[in-house]
Amino acid sequence: MKNFALIGAAGYIAPRHMQAIKETGHRLVAVADPADSVGVLDRYFLDVRYFPEIERFDRHLEKLRHGPEENKVHFVSICSPNYLHDAHVRLALRSGCNAICEKPLVINPWNLDQLAQVERETGNKVNTIMQLRLHPTVIALKEKLIAERTRQPDAPKKKVSLEYLTGRGPWYQQSWKGREERSGGLVTNIGIHFFDMLLWLFGEPEQMNVTVLTPTNARGTLSLKHADVTWHLSVDFGQLPFAAAPGQTTTYRSITIDGEALDFTGGFTDLHTRSYEEILNGNGFGIDDARPAIELVHRIRQSQP
Repeated sequence: MKNFALIGAAGYIAPRHMQAIKETGHRLVAVADPADSVGVLDRYFLDVRYFPEIERFDRHLEKLRHGPEENKVHFVSICSPNYLHDAHVRLALRSGCNAICEKPLVINPWNLDQLAQVERETGNKVNTIMQLRLHPTVIALKEKLIAERTRQPDAPKKKVSLEYLTGRGPWYQQSWKGREERSGGLVTNIGIHFFDMLLWLFGEPEQMNVTVLTPTNARGTLSLKHADVTWHLSVDFGQLPFAAAPGQTTTYRSITIDGEALDFTGGFTDLHTRSYEEILNGNGFGIDDARPAIELVHRIRQSQP
């Protein structure tokens, strides 16, 4: 059994990590978050040390590191705001732990080189959550595409359309998620998984064009090695193709390949647990896996429509 600690326990995504730790048969021993709304812990674990200050959390990890072997923390899961990810990953590595970091691993690509240096210095591993690569539908599609390219190496590029529209209220722009320097903006915070999926399926980018880039709405085209892509991301309710009342779904997701829809209606519920299973088996996604999408969204953010 492995011991886990977690940074960002009061955040939206943290319960998925807590559930993954529990479902893989391990235990959560310590968490940190400046917000003390962490009662969700009791759904998963009843004996967890809580620290509102990261400094005391850091000291606790160091204490456990030098204590009995059975109390040492093996992994630190990081669910903090995006702009803190690289600092918290470094804290984990230098505390003798491996890191499991939510998306995006970092906001700016140059921070990846710094993390790689700390990996080499400490001998500990950085893992990041890239759950769409573990979605059964996406895996099946990748296998199909590889088979098609093997049979027809000179086949024309696929025509791909991606729309991910998810309504967010006024709170969004007032939170860290609405501040580009803290979240990476819309294309990073909302789009990173989808851009990673596109690159994983269709190869490296060749050309790109951004036609709309605002805090709530982004559009563009992307020429990949094996596909020409049009994409649209939004957190504006007005962009949804339907009227959403309170309590109704506020997300519209559409991916088509040569006019054929990719069905994403199911298969999402256990992807964090699947991610943890792969990490614990030594098959996690690391810095080099995360780099292409992080570099791409950085280029998009620098574009002038």
